[in-house]
Amino acid sequence: MALTGRAALIAALGSIPVGIWDPSWTGILAVNAPLAVACACDFALAAPVRRLGLTRSGDTSVRLGETADVTLTVTNTSGRPLRAHLRDAWPPSSWLPGTEMEASRHRLTVPAGERRRVTTRLRPTRRGDRRTDRVTIRSYGPLGLLSRQGTHEVPWTVRVLPPFTSRKHLPSKLARLRELDGRTSVLTRGEGTEFDSLREYVPGDDTRSIDWRATARNSAVAVRTWRPERDRHIVLVLDTGRTSAGRVGDAPRLDASMDAALLLAALASRAGDRVDLLAYDRRVRALVQSRAASDLLPSLVNAMATLEPELVETDARGLAATALRTAPRRSLIVLLTTLDTAPVEEGLLPVLAQLTQRHTVLLASVADPHVSLMAKSRGNPDAVYEAAAAAQAQSERHRTADQLRRHGVTVVDATPEELAPALADAYLALKTAGRL
Repeated sequence: MALTGRAALIAALGSIPVGIWDPSWTGILAVNAPLAVACACDFALAAPVRRLGLTRSGDTSVRLGETADVTLTVTNTSGRPLRAHLRDAWPPSSWLPGTEMEASRHRLTVPAGERRRVTTRLRPTRRGDRRTDRVTIRSYGPLGLLSRQGTHEVPWTVRVLPPFTSRKHLPSKLARLRELDGRTSVLTRGEGTEFDSLREYVPGDDTRSIDWRATARNSAVAVRTWRPERDRHIVLVLDTGRTSAGRVGDAPRLDASMDAALLLAALASRAGDRVDLLAYDRRVRALVQSRAASDLLPSLVNAMATLEPELVETDARGLAATALRTAPRRSLIVLLTTLDTAPVEEGLLPVLAQLTQRHTVLLASVADPHVSLMAKSRGNPDAVYEAAAAAQAQSERHRTADQLRRHGVTVVDATPEELAPALADAYLALKTAGRL
């Protein structure tokens, strides 16, 4: 089979000795003049890399687990066509493992004076800001024997937001909220309710809700219905200390806490309540206040995107003081923290009275489902020892939760998949009881 182009040239010149320098630098032993001339011509015809113009456009944010497209526009300002291999470098966590080579490398041809676009598709595996490193371009001549190579700095940042996987629970929680909100007649009693309307008595209604004056004016017995008050203040407090770094499954506890906080924020904003966010360990890591309902979720996910667990012990006194400054009036303070015995007894319990005497406090903690599996282990001595250790851990956790309840704290302890809906249910229960 006859060879053409670059392959034919290499085959024809392959047997000719190539010029090399003597190690003593005393002279040239042999010179392959035809190949040297071909390489020189090929190099001269390659488009210069430094004179290329590069600009970016595309996505600036993406939810974790989804894809983002970033487009690179290459403008060839030289008088020679560009034949190039291009590598668009990003941090390793910008792609799924094993897909970087395919996703970051492109081939392109740009005629003289024209421009072309290449798109890099990112699929980040971690939250936070992903910043491009550099663009490396290797420009080849028409024969592909030699190339010019250079790099360009073309800055771009893609912010990877929390995935908010618990939003699938929002429709069912909103349906319950509509019942509480008076759109379906229900009765609620307590200090946090306001009068809604009158309706006819039906068997099973609380006789204490009968409005005798309205009944006297009508032929039927009338009862009062109530709805939870709106415009309550809720402060979501994310503990970003060392206990939030513990991994449950494939993600740290902090991620599950953030997901639960987002569902509660979405639900509370629909209920007409005001929601603030405080992330704290030894200092404030994030603070979102006084946002309109339409801007609340974008502000929260943007603030949470860059949060990472800090490997320090949380300053419980500082956390309580900051929460009190954030909520000067009576509020619902939701602590998303640990139920581990030592941090609670040594840190939270001594300062809990400062919060409970002025606010309603709800504590939500991420439980490890693997502990429950260990508690059921049987069959050999190792499994029995694991079961005993798991039972002891569960007992200590339950005892800590009971201590908090005796101080008036509502406690939600659930696995990562169950924490968000359980926290939303606890909020609705407080609404129903009139404690907000």
